Amino acid sequence: MRGLDALGIAYDQTAMERFEAFHAILDEYNQRMDLTAVLDEDERVDRHDLDSAAPLAQGLLAQNARVIDVGTGAGFPGMPLLILRPDLQMTFLDALSKRIAFLQDALKRLNLTATALHARAEDAARMEAHREAYDAAVSRAVASSATLQELTLPFVKTGGLAIAWKGPGVQDELVAAKRAAFVLGGTVRGVSPAPVPGREDWAHCLLITDKTGKTPKAYPRKAGTPGRKPLA
Repeated sequence: MRGLDALGIAYDQTAMERFEAFHAILDEYNQRMDLTAVLDEDERVDRHDLDSAAPLAQGLLAQNARVIDVGTGAGFPGMPLLILRPDLQMTFLDALSKRIAFLQDALKRLNLTATALHARAEDAARMEAHREAYDAAVSRAVASSATLQELTLPFVKTGGLAIAWKGPGVQDELVAAKRAAFVLGGTVRGVSPAPVPGREDWAHCLLITDKTGKTPKAYPRKAGTPGRKPLA
């Protein structure tokens, strides 16, 4: 895959076969449930696979890191990350059971090991097995930056990080994101460009937040509140 070569991301033939198989499974399920509106193959590779791989190009995920994909939807960014790095201890989290069922089937058919958890982020972050238990929390196209801080940082252990995929509008959200992170025991490291090769018109980036302290027990607030009333 030329895009992965351009990003400097290592891959093998097994990974390429898994990408092809995952796309086929996605097409199969997409006929009966709304998983993705991106049906063109080249567009899918760029918009889903290569975009999801951005943290690997930037060396943000350590070997054997425990990672949770918050609001994974059809498995992005978690599935491309896992396909390229099967060493990752991945948890896919989503509030819709049909998406979790899809991911469980896909994981089985791709011979990949991961956990697929059906829950709201606000509820899962209060479960002992998941609270401040991850090296990284990733989230793509889910909510505003301030809301994302509350939905992701409670999962991250001190010394870990939260990674949010954003567009050029992130600059308008940065002050609020920094305030929310401070309340939740995090510190915004900054915004890192995440270009997709051949798509220079896409101003994609990663908002990276370091977990520098423990999240107060009051957070996250009850389901739905972070979206309606962001901390900032």
